[in-house]
Amino acid sequence: MVRSLAEVSHRGRIELRQLRYFVTLAEELHFGRAAAREHIVPSALTAQVQRLERAVGVQLVDRTSRHVALTVAGARFLIEARQILEHVERAAVLAQGMAVAAPTLRLGVLDEGYDAIRPVLRAVQAVHPEVEIHQVQAGVPEQCRLLADGRLDVGVGRLPGGVAGIAAEVFRMDPLGVLVPSDHPYADLPHIPVTALRGETLLLADEEQAPELNAFVAEVCRSAGFFPALFPGSVQTLRAAVDLVSQGRCVLCTPASTAGWPSDVTWRPLGPAAPRYPWSIMWRTADPSPQALDLVATARRLAAEHGWRGGETEIAS
Repeated sequence: MVRSLAEVSHRGRIELRQLRYFVTLAEELHFGRAAAREHIVPSALTAQVQRLERAVGVQLVDRTSRHVALTVAGARFLIEARQILEHVERAAVLAQGMAVAAPTLRLGVLDEGYDAIRPVLRAVQAVHPEVEIHQVQAGVPEQCRLLADGRLDVGVGRLPGGVAGIAAEVFRMDPLGVLVPSDHPYADLPHIPVTALRGETLLLADEEQAPELNAFVAEVCRSAGFFPALFPGSVQTLRAAVDLVSQGRCVLCTPASTAGWPSDVTWRPLGPAAPRYPWSIMWRTADPSPQALDLVATARRLAAEHGWRGGETEIAS
């Protein structure tokens, strides 16, 4: 367990520049690049990080001739180090009589999940217009990494299993459907049977960005006793996927909340009982920001008011 800086200060003096060097190294994971950013030589950066490790009493960085990575202790220490540097900067701004920076919320989400979280973001901004929301395009695997090292406050997506240090709460159970060309025979149906996908070429999401969505779609098909033919190419944006569908080259499984389709494609729910895709909000358990907790509370309220979860609540941490 990593103790607070106050508790370990007796081991040796911890300097702010050491914290800054460590944070820069954690972002670059390369001594040469980190040293260049800080305008020092790599050997000086190495020496300062080693002094910091001696003061803290644990190894923060795992380094070999070809590889640099944070240790488990280093990843935990990074969160507190960032907060200390932010507090020091805030104190300097206050001392100078300058305006304090607006509170921020850093949100990770892919195109597929934006419409699911959009009503929540609007509700937060209506009550707290001073909050600056910064959106980062990232899939759930990357969101978890960014949450862990303090570069995100909140993530949005499906978290199939528990991840240490990250809480996840389902706020929306979204009917799953199929996007087809508007002249496709299925476009006039009230719903599309899952078994109808047996004869279609299905485009999956980019595996590195949304493996959890692909796994959900695959399980829906397997439950119906088959697995469809897959489109051989790949795309990384929803816009590019829609373009392939409009050309008639494939169909796309996507949740109902992804709305606003162009006129040359049509979304229809799978049926007769559509599978429901669980959208979760994810946040750090150790040091959630007030803005993150406010967004979680707002999502809970809206989910209850609008019946987004259909009576189902799932919480994991």
